[in-house]
Amino acid sequence: MITLNAMKKALKITLNATPILIMIGLIPLIANDYLLTVIYITLIAVSLIIKNTKNDLLVFTLGFFIMIASEYLFVSTGVEIFQRNSLFGLMPLWLPFLWGYGFIAIKRSIEVLNG
Repeated sequence: MITLNAMKKALKITLNATPILIMIGLIPLIANDYLLTVIYITLIAVSLIIKNTKNDLLVFTLGFFIMIASEYLFVSTGVEIFQRNSLFGLMPLWLPFLWGYGFIAIKRSIEVLNG
C-alpha cells in the first residue's frame, strides 16, 4: 500500500525532474545548439530561482565539469559519437548543462528520500 508520504515524495522527485524532461524533449525540436544552450541556461536559472537548496550551484558545477571530462574521454576513445559537436568539436554545447542540472535533480531526489 502506497502511503501519502510516499506519494508526496514521488511528486517532489517528479517536479525536480521536470526541467530535465523538458530539456530532453527540446533536443529533437531545436537543431541550433547555441539556441538550445540558451534555453537550457534559462530553464536552469528559473529552476534555481524557484528553488535553490544548499550546494545546488556547487553540485551543478561539479556535474558540468565532471561530465565534460567524462564525455570527452568517451568520445575520444570511440565509446560515444555525437552528430552534434559544437563543444570542442566532440559533443553538443548544451550537454554539460543538461548533465549539470541532472546532478542537481539527483541531489534533490536524495534529499527528498532522506527527508
